[in-house]
Amino acid sequence: MENPSGVFIIVPCYREKASVVRASVAPLIAAGYRVVLVDDGSPEPLDLSGMPVVLLRHVVNRGQGAALQTGAEYALRNGADAVVHFDADGQHDASAIPDALAMIESGEADVVLGSRFLRKDDWEAIPSKRRRMLRFARVVNGLLTGVWLSDAHNGFRVLSRKALEAIELKEDRMAHASEILVQIRKAGLCWKEMPVHVAYTDYSVGKGQRLGGAFEILMDLMLGRWL
Repeated sequence: MENPSGVFIIVPCYREKASVVRASVAPLIAAGYRVVLVDDGSPEPLDLSGMPVVLLRHVVNRGQGAALQTGAEYALRNGADAVVHFDADGQHDASAIPDALAMIESGEADVVLGSRFLRKDDWEAIPSKRRRMLRFARVVNGLLTGVWLSDAHNGFRVLSRKALEAIELKEDRMAHASEILVQIRKAGLCWKEMPVHVAYTDYSVGKGQRLGGAFEILMDLMLGRWL
């Protein structure tokens, strides 16, 4: 997009190291995007003093879905043309954003979803245990949502304003990743996947989704809270 200031990057944060978050958002700021960090009730408030970011805070920990919804509401109120979901732990690559935004601006898609499984180098970089869990999650997610992706739980997403207005997350925690797909389908939004590289470090892997969390997501879906 010609005006990067109309692009809001929503970065959910919980118990993140300030140094990691600073490194993650620095290239976003340099590119002229408006960065909105949502501190989801961390015991120690995130200190990003001196950085030109908007810092919103939940009083208690509600979950990543709630943090993304808080950021979406802020972006809508402040005239966002598009919104990007971006992780705080250094996994995502800011250089992928322009290509995703170009797909939004051209009308090719209302929502662009990142995938680690479209290029060999990207899926080979995924730790083997996580790769197996993600492939299983893809099947379960497709059966329950009716939207078949190559990567069902990738946190990199770009939403047009049209999509932002149509999607309202009710699932506060990790099941929001599937809830988004259901709402995309129900609203008749056009979606596309694009290849993205995810950088795995000891820090990011230590904070990643555990198998127990995957079962919690599955139970939320099976209970049919929003299907």
